Amino acid sequence: MPSQRGTDNSHGVGPAIVADGLGKRFGDRIAFEDVSFEVARGEVFGFLGPNGAGKTTTVRTLGTLLAPTAGSATVAGIALTPENGTRIRGRIAIMPESPGLYERLSVVENLAYFAGLYEAPDPAERIADALASVNLTDRAAQLCGTLSKGLRQRVSLARALLGNPQVLFLDEPTSGLDPVAAHDVHELIEQLRGRGVTVFLTTHRLEEAERLCDRVAILNTTLRIIGRPDELRQRVFATSLRVTTRQPLDRPDAVFIGLPAVQAWREDESGGYLLTVTDTAIAAPAVTRALVAACADVLSISEVAHSLEDVYLRLIGPRPADTDRGAAS
Repeated sequence: MPSQRGTDNSHGVGPAIVADGLGKRFGDRIAFEDVSFEVARGEVFGFLGPNGAGKTTTVRTLGTLLAPTAGSATVAGIALTPENGTRIRGRIAIMPESPGLYERLSVVENLAYFAGLYEAPDPAERIADALASVNLTDRAAQLCGTLSKGLRQRVSLARALLGNPQVLFLDEPTSGLDPVAAHDVHELIEQLRGRGVTVFLTTHRLEEAERLCDRVAILNTTLRIIGRPDELRQRVFATSLRVTTRQPLDRPDAVFIGLPAVQAWREDESGGYLLTVTDTAIAAPAVTRALVAACADVLSISEVAHSLEDVYLRLIGPRPADTDRGAAS
């Protein structure tokens, strides 16, 4: 990695974020350690993990609110060093889980106050643009204390957009929102992607990450895995077929063992069979023919579709006992 002093790719060259062996301790307690990744400019990057995994501390560290105790990083193309904190903060924004708005002030008064703190140029124009971006122009005069949580989240996002950030850190932006309000936030994130803003998203909603994120990382103090959701499914789970028959097979080994592209099989908890295969296009017809030859009443043969939640639980959650005849997953 280039020397931290003098590293400056803030004009759109290179990744938006680079972490290299980054770590943070509080005394003897490790918040996170040895974290390395890159985030491309314009990417929506998901940062997943259980409570206490170090996600928010990572965001605060990359956002210059905390100093790392190990490793190095660049944010918005600028080296993460104490002397560069002001420059980095001028190119990023952080939207925390709690909106942190002044409830007795109107929406526009809140934004005007924060625009002054940020020393935003042309504050009236920035406020108008931010309100339009989050579809709140018609709510500008309404007191923040009278808004629903979903609308307050939109105001918080508008506040984060006042500085026209290159990198936007969103920490649990849909926490506690109903499905309609969460959907609105999702649409806003998609719009930000279209504008070329890099979005660093921490969330507990795995379906949200699967829908929105170009890539995701799973953190549990250390980085467990990183990649595109479809890529992670392939890396964590073997390709499998699920077979369901009306009655259990008398001799499953005789039916499944030795079939083309079938590596292993095991009984499914639902009473069917899971087959690990190398190629579903080859295995499925062979399995169908073998079941017909065995006079089995076949109800279904389908490829197993794993979700990002399955990947997360495999890496973070408890792992069930394995009773495979081989290595079916």
